[in-house]
Amino acid sequence: MAAPESVGFDPTRLQRLHDALDADVTEGTYDGALVAVGRNGQLAALEEVGYFDRQTQQPIKQTDLLLTMSVNKQFLNVVALSFVERGLLQLTQPIVEVLPEFGQRGKNRVALWHVLTHTSGVFSGVAPLPPEDLAQYQKWAEYVSGTAPESEPGTQVIYSLLGAHAVLASVLVAVDPDKRTLRQVLQDELFDPVGMADTSLGPSGDGRPIAPVVQRYSRPSGIFHAAEIEAVGGLITAEGTEMPGGGGITSIHDLWRFAEMLRAGGVAGENRILSPATIDLATRNWTGDKVNSLFNYAVDIRNWQPWPATVGLGFFVRGEALTPGPLPNLASSRSYGGWGAGSTIFWVDPERDLTFAMLTTGILEDTDHIVRCQKLSDLVLAAVVE
Repeated sequence: MAAPESVGFDPTRLQRLHDALDADVTEGTYDGALVAVGRNGQLAALEEVGYFDRQTQQPIKQTDLLLTMSVNKQFLNVVALSFVERGLLQLTQPIVEVLPEFGQRGKNRVALWHVLTHTSGVFSGVAPLPPEDLAQYQKWAEYVSGTAPESEPGTQVIYSLLGAHAVLASVLVAVDPDKRTLRQVLQDELFDPVGMADTSLGPSGDGRPIAPVVQRYSRPSGIFHAAEIEAVGGLITAEGTEMPGGGGITSIHDLWRFAEMLRAGGVAGENRILSPATIDLATRNWTGDKVNSLFNYAVDIRNWQPWPATVGLGFFVRGEALTPGPLPNLASSRSYGGWGAGSTIFWVDPERDLTFAMLTTGILEDTDHIVRCQKLSDLVLAAVVE
């Protein structure tokens, strides 16, 4: 830990982050939060507020394990980009060159970069599969391969909840020269070299408790219905689950380490995960002014104007527009990160050498979550005075 003032924060202003978290938890808006804020590679704040499990009054601790939700996509995306750097894949390569069965019903021209930018047009919803199949990426990939595209590749941003990353996982396993399982690929290529000792795809099997998934919705539905989000949590925490689009388990230290690796230009300790050139390419806005159709419902229920999706190669990018969230409006335009349904976020502001990571308990409806993410993140940026 560094003294906040030593890395350019006004401590009084940074205290507003803790106060906001404490007020939210006290009001019952959500149950608990772990937030790590760093600058220049040093932690300036590590907040642990509220409950790991409100029902049992168990306080949340920085060593606790929580779900990543869709932040796990960024873990997989980084490994995919590292495979591009090794020459195992190319960004413009059609997926059918690796998975011939994927090309059914007009998907032959979907390329890797389309998957990373959510412009592939592949099936975006929840597959009508039995629970035991929903928990396995191979079954997802098989289902997605047999569906018709929802749009022409590159023409629309249609966020794929789980299907596109099941396909991406299948691609990584197929081209891996060592023929490893998906779990082992993630472990060897990312978790171990970055020092993410608490992170796994699905439960690690070590018996450590994982925070319960309990919804705290303010309205009946969002991206998921209130009951659905708890069911998704049950799937993710079941032994043997492999849902690369959202099924990770992690700790706040590990999520911050991941963000720090990106801020440091792809380096973690003595290990290089990505090159600075790849991070620069991946954190540009590759979707222009296209909106993310996932949030069509939010435009109606929140009376918001549509806003640009600003998606890079596997990351959400701040861009220039004023938006409802989740990335902070006060961040520089090249800031980037990822977030997960109702619960998680990380981002990096490269201009300010600033990293932010958050895991929470008590799942919010997604529009409430992205508003929370932006509010808390902007409190941090408003505390930067040097």
